[in-house]
Amino acid sequence: MFSRLIYRNAKRSRKENVIYFATLVTAVASFYIILSLGKQDIILFLREFESDAIDKLLALMPIVYGFALFLLFFLVLFANRYQLNRRSKELGLYLMLGMRKERLVFQLLLEGFITSVLALIGGLLIGVFLAEIISLTVSRLVGQGIIGHQISLSVSAILFTIIGFLLIQFIALVILGGRLFNQEVHQLLKEQMDKKQDMGHVKGNILHILAGSILLGVAYWIVLYRFMDFGGLVLFVALTLGSLGTILFMRGFGKLLGLLASLSERKSTKGLRTFTLRQFQENVANKSTSVAVTSILITLSIILIAEGASTIISFESVYARSSSLYDFTVKGDHQKVEQFLASEKMVPYVEDLNLLEIGRMKHQYERGEDDLPSSLVDWSKLREQLIMALPSNYKEQFLSGEMQSYTISSENPEALNLLGVLEIDATKPYLIPETSYNGLLDAIGEKPLNLDSDELALYFNPDLLHMDNLESMPVLDNILEEAAKEGQSLMSINDQEVFIRPSLPMRGLVADRSVEIYSAFIVSDQMFEQLLNIETYATYWNFRIPQKLQAEQGLMKPMMEARDLLTSSGLEFESYLQNFGRRLFYVVAGSYTTLYMGFLFLIIACTVLALQFLTQMKQTGGRYLTLSMLGAKRHQMKKSMHRQVLLTFLLPMSLACVSGAVGIKAMISFVMISIEDNALLYPIAFTIACIIILILVIYGVAVARSADHEINKLRWKPNID
Repeated sequence: MFSRLIYRNAKRSRKENVIYFATLVTAVASFYIILSLGKQDIILFLREFESDAIDKLLALMPIVYGFALFLLFFLVLFANRYQLNRRSKELGLYLMLGMRKERLVFQLLLEGFITSVLALIGGLLIGVFLAEIISLTVSRLVGQGIIGHQISLSVSAILFTIIGFLLIQFIALVILGGRLFNQEVHQLLKEQMDKKQDMGHVKGNILHILAGSILLGVAYWIVLYRFMDFGGLVLFVALTLGSLGTILFMRGFGKLLGLLASLSERKSTKGLRTFTLRQFQENVANKSTSVAVTSILITLSIILIAEGASTIISFESVYARSSSLYDFTVKGDHQKVEQFLASEKMVPYVEDLNLLEIGRMKHQYERGEDDLPSSLVDWSKLREQLIMALPSNYKEQFLSGEMQSYTISSENPEALNLLGVLEIDATKPYLIPETSYNGLLDAIGEKPLNLDSDELALYFNPDLLHMDNLESMPVLDNILEEAAKEGQSLMSINDQEVFIRPSLPMRGLVADRSVEIYSAFIVSDQMFEQLLNIETYATYWNFRIPQKLQAEQGLMKPMMEARDLLTSSGLEFESYLQNFGRRLFYVVAGSYTTLYMGFLFLIIACTVLALQFLTQMKQTGGRYLTLSMLGAKRHQMKKSMHRQVLLTFLLPMSLACVSGAVGIKAMISFVMISIEDNALLYPIAFTIACIIILILVIYGVAVARSADHEINKLRWKPNID
């Protein structure tokens, strides 16, 4: 009998509170997905290149999981308190019929346990399915055939999900059970009394709104213009001010809704408009803090989802080779490397094979007291031209000596970046022979250089200089073209004038990071031999996977096969897979964590709003009976209730949209949210808005249906229908 009672009550509770149960199932699924991350194909793939970074990411997941449990605990506490309040009279009757309080608390724990087990079963099934879908989808995005996909079930993720979820449920029910244990029977039978509304004074409420608006304005100003001051510490000040401003604004606004209701009374008495506004006012005024908290959570979710979405969009940039050209770079004994790459087993994977030779220019030693070496390069004329090409504000600072130091950045003018690079490298520049760079130009379908004996070309690393145009540098090309027209040399080497070739296509010299230089001089082979410092000489063999093989099998599969062959050879090499894996890691790490927390905040906020509304409706259910006595029809009460649901969700959402837009604008300005293609900005923003609105609509419709069910239970007079 006791067991059947427990099962029946648990089943009834789930039916009466479908929203909460669905949220629990969603939370369990999300817990499993985040904890099983280490078993997903994409993580297994990235471990081969970024094992340290992946280990750090996986070490962060328990912290994210713990924080999510912490948030869910308060949601569980709030939801179960709402459920106990609904059943207050029922629990009081159990005690009147002779049930001991200990047994009643034990009954509630068992009911909660049954609900938790069902939520765990449903959530884990959904979580396992979604984890496999995500793993398979991402694997296909990065290249079909990277790893043979195998269904993986993370036992540790299941165990930790079960333990954590049951623990917070148990703690919440024990806390509420203790509260129930201390209540008397008559308190339970009376149910929870409606709170008396404290609407305060109009002046005080207006001051609340003004104070809240001022604090929000200051927070917005800090976020937009002082985002990174003091290492970002000001951001915490902005968050504090914004949170306080939101709470004060909601408190004042909720209490002033009575003025709107009063105006409504004077203008119209049609339908239940005044009743709707009064109900909405009471809901906001009595629970202004919780409404403000939901608005803050929605704001955070908007920002996090936007950041995660921008990271997902950047997934395409992982494939964009930009300046990268070669798939593999092999370093080692010249003849041994060449022989291996020409072997029968490697030939199918080798195309555009090119030998890169590189080294520093030697110094000129002058006899003197210190016998210090001096540079062979005089680029003073080019330096003057670059200074003259600076924008006026930079030029004044440069000439006056105010600009002592600066960093190379995409935000800088081209001439300023060139000056910074040449100041470092032009004294003892790197040299690249013409034949080496001609091999690179041939691979991209460009004409060879054919340099004269008194001619060179300037090479700049497009990645380190943040070059958008890989084919030319407009400011430098203009300077060089003007000098060529006048027959002027802007540089000399060893007191011999040399002319600089303009419009040189720039590409990466190697597959990844084995050669990290800002600039180099591309010179004729003869000049390379004459000026090279032999001690700095190095060679690198570069090649690409054949285009025909890529068309047949995709890029990743042959790259991994070639990598395995090179690994077995014992040669030192690097591949584009390392670059690819590194960028892919940032995409995966950023999108998983931010989207997870963003949707978690949104779901918690929506659930709190839903339970808060249903709690108020339970407390004010007698008012709907009074309306029916006064002649109100069932469809009129439902229409009024639907408007209340809309206003309940719309109020915190409206303020959250403003705060979220400010946060997103700041993060875009400070390159924390980066969307390379501006044409995608509005579609992305529209998609994010649709996702958030869709979730809110789902919760709103669920709340409206639950409230409809409560109204359908009303039985008072024949005219109620």
